[in-house]
Amino acid sequence: MRLQFYGAAGNTTGSMHVLDFEGFRILLDCGLYQGRRQEYYDRNLNFPFPPESIHSVLLSHAHIDHSGNLPNLVKQGFKGTVFTTTATQDLCGAMLRDSAHIQEKDVEFVNKKRAKRGEPPVAPLYTMADADASLFHFNGIHYHRVFHVLRDLRCAYYDAGHILGSALTVIDARANGATRRVVYTGDLGRFNLPILRDPEVPTEVDTLIIESTYGGRRHSDIAQVEQQLAEIVRRVVDRHGKIIIPSFSVGRSQELVYSLHNLSKRGELPEIPVYVDSPLAVNATEIFRHHQECFDEETRAMILLHEDPFGFDRLEYVRSVQRSKELNDLRQPCIIISASGMCEAGRILHHLRNNVGDKRNLILFIGFQAENTLGRRLVDHQPVVRIFGEEQVVRAEVERLDAFSAHADSAELINFVQLVVHRSRDLRRIFIVHGEPDQSAALADRIAYETGIKAVIPQRGEAFDI
Repeated sequence: MRLQFYGAAGNTTGSMHVLDFEGFRILLDCGLYQGRRQEYYDRNLNFPFPPESIHSVLLSHAHIDHSGNLPNLVKQGFKGTVFTTTATQDLCGAMLRDSAHIQEKDVEFVNKKRAKRGEPPVAPLYTMADADASLFHFNGIHYHRVFHVLRDLRCAYYDAGHILGSALTVIDARANGATRRVVYTGDLGRFNLPILRDPEVPTEVDTLIIESTYGGRRHSDIAQVEQQLAEIVRRVVDRHGKIIIPSFSVGRSQELVYSLHNLSKRGELPEIPVYVDSPLAVNATEIFRHHQECFDEETRAMILLHEDPFGFDRLEYVRSVQRSKELNDLRQPCIIISASGMCEAGRILHHLRNNVGDKRNLILFIGFQAENTLGRRLVDHQPVVRIFGEEQVVRAEVERLDAFSAHADSAELINFVQLVVHRSRDLRRIFIVHGEPDQSAALADRIAYETGIKAVIPQRGEAFDI
């Protein structure tokens, strides 16, 4: 059995790894690489293997940096099955089509600018038809239900607690009379957060592949984040500004709305309108409502009392383009939550272009920003950024609240590893992926100190026999 790491090796985007077993290639995730435009196209269009050589895909969750290149995989020859959880299957039905729609619209807008400059047009990475075609390959599996990918390779999904439907992929491979268990965390969630259940801990693991987004960082106390959010809102409202929040449509948007709901219920939120301007977030929220099996006890109790955790009287979900454009004409304080979370595509770009130059406004980041994304440049306080190819001076205040992150922090990652070690008799290998080099190195050092296991940080294209 052989593991080869291609995406999210040495960075936090474009997750994609290949498990080679008895001549069959199994793909762990197939995410979009996000970054500079030309590199984005080159990396995503050109797979490091023939797509038709992939037997099956084991998909950990629906976030685009893990699922978003599946339409290209199918378009270029993949004929197999995409196994995932039932909730992830439903979310991908919305997210992959939304990704294609955003790409088509963004390319249309960019090409108008390019035409004025006498530059040739560019094509979208994939189309809505490509996204639709990929959905026919999905097979949704319930948590804990064992399924066979090959005769001697069986799998089960355990709750990763990251977003709705996110899963730890537990792979049991039998060869030469022995069975080896490989566990891939995908993105590992946090403990004691609202809405979703806590991550589960598998047993009898031989090889662990773990993410390291926050491998060397600690999150702020989640109990304090709602008060911090309320203080930020009050400060910006006092200066008659807007709060623009780039947010992932799935997971982060719902968690943010949940917190705003709590603040509103307690009377701690100023009387201003709140807009969720993302058709995908609207659709995803409806999917959330239909997958209560993923919720924790507190959220299920709210629903039993007929309380909507994803809505309150001053909240408006925006679907139409026309209504979205109208938000740009608002002159009174408000909160606008829009996708994408790293500011690489979608309606958030229009809101940033219209609001980043006003010092009264605030851009609030509540999730991780990968290198070479617009979100990262704003978080790094670059004075001038390019939006739709045009330079914009940043006068708005920029803040971040990492406590909203759905990724486990360094302490939670170590706690998870220690629990896995405790529940496994022969954990031999740990591979660290999905992290910037300093974060992966910090996690590797901590694992070695706490467990005595020397974890490996694979580079892109590096392969290992396991």
